[in-house]
Amino acid sequence: MRKWTQRGGCWGRLQPAREDERNSRVHRRHRYSRLPFCIGPDEARARPCCCGSCLCLKCQLPAPTSRPWPAADMSNWNDHLGASSPEPLTVLIIGNGPSGICLSYLLSGYTPYVKPDSTHPHPLLQRKLTEAQGVSILDQDLDYLSEGLEGRCQSPVALLFDALLRPDTDFGGNTESVLTWKHQKERAIPHLVLGRHLPGGAWHSIEGSMVTLSQGQWMGLPDLQVKDWMHRKRRGLRNSRATAGDIAHYYRDYVTKKGLGHNFVSGAVVTAVEWGTPEPSSSGAQDSSPLFQVSGFLTTKGQSQRPFSLCARNVVLATGTSDSPTCLGIPGETLAFVHHELSALEAATRAGTVTPASDPVLIIGAGLSAADAVLYARHYNIPVIHAFRRPVDDPGLVFNQLPKMLYPEYHKVHQMMREQSILSPSPYEGYRSLPEHRPLLFKEDRQAVFQDPQGLQKVFDVALVLVLIGSHPDLSFLPGAGTNLAVDPDQPLSAKRNPIDVDPFTYQSTRQEGLYAVGPLAGDNFVRFVQGGALAVASSLLRKEARRPP
Repeated sequence: MRKWTQRGGCWGRLQPAREDERNSRVHRRHRYSRLPFCIGPDEARARPCCCGSCLCLKCQLPAPTSRPWPAADMSNWNDHLGASSPEPLTVLIIGNGPSGICLSYLLSGYTPYVKPDSTHPHPLLQRKLTEAQGVSILDQDLDYLSEGLEGRCQSPVALLFDALLRPDTDFGGNTESVLTWKHQKERAIPHLVLGRHLPGGAWHSIEGSMVTLSQGQWMGLPDLQVKDWMHRKRRGLRNSRATAGDIAHYYRDYVTKKGLGHNFVSGAVVTAVEWGTPEPSSSGAQDSSPLFQVSGFLTTKGQSQRPFSLCARNVVLATGTSDSPTCLGIPGETLAFVHHELSALEAATRAGTVTPASDPVLIIGAGLSAADAVLYARHYNIPVIHAFRRPVDDPGLVFNQLPKMLYPEYHKVHQMMREQSILSPSPYEGYRSLPEHRPLLFKEDRQAVFQDPQGLQKVFDVALVLVLIGSHPDLSFLPGAGTNLAVDPDQPLSAKRNPIDVDPFTYQSTRQEGLYAVGPLAGDNFVRFVQGGALAVASSLLRKEARRPP
């Protein structure tokens, strides 16, 4: 393990990151272990808002506009770091989405207690809560409290915190939270939250009029319900759901209202995270815990990039999973007419390069992103060829996990996939599906070559190709791109199939002390559940800090 000599003011001032610091990596192999993780559709995937019964495919879908994010204020950055402190930062959080915001709230001294007069509808949990009256949830045994809970997530602490915040929400109830919050500044832990965008993370990159997949009440963070915030803003939920624009505004406003802004730095891009054991101090004392060095650059108001290098005793990964689209890995995928984001179809529609009279748009994928693209194209009468590798009756398709009454438009797409085979007539003019077809290559003359279930090749003329088969996190700033931290180090890191291997009750990496992961990186794919990971991390850090010598 690499040893560093701690530089004076390592936490206290910006230091240019040396080239060797940015490029150096430590590679280690670790044991294999499993982690229970949440299963479900990616919540950050928003869907087009439909009018009336949501069956109308002609409803208004305004084209999104790209919005530049204001660069961070350098003076505020230096205020964050405290220029004279010789100590490393206690906690550095990489990512300022819902996970990072919730964790910052808990680390800022906001402490959850059970209301003295509350009664939880879950009898076993209620009995456990009465055993430690007056004791903060952060100071209780999370393993014990979460035992016996069941729900839509396999992470026990996520289920626990969700049950405390929304006691009967899965049964359609509106029982108030059994928690009350106290701001105890003496419990605060110094921390910094780095993010590329404004607080709210990837929610700021989703077109504002899109509607969230989850119910609006499930998008809220502790002690500020979305419905109350929207009422004060004179906004309303649409069929119990909020727009992505409202949610992005809510998260940004949450940071301000809770007084967390001094912990957040926007426009910060992390390029390297390294760890090692610091050398003994002049007094001879040796701290056996690792010290992390985080390097990157900060985009200034003039759009220039200023490098930084920070030290921290703990690092929390909260970057989400929407950084890099998944690719097919076939010839021609880098051609100009092949894209991996829905925004490319929106831009082509605005530019008039795809029209009802043009060749079809080829959409590859059988998830919600692909369904969103189909809905968008249908709205503008753009012809579509929809290809996917699975059979239409595959029970693993995400459509089978969504209630028909709540998501009729997605089930309409699923119905089209079943009924409109490329070789059979159907009432869906301008739409053809290619189930169990494998793409082989894309040609420069805008042709797509597929292999059908019988092994025969088919060629289609297309105007545009959208490859929408998911995304994965960009952890290139970690040694080995974080693969050695996954549940199975021999497989690619995946939020749904192979997340970072963490202790289920602390969310600390099983491979590296002091390194934590929350949100989708740890397998929690819904905002309502990522908050449990923040609770586990905050509880772990509070216990760890209590053990540190004064």
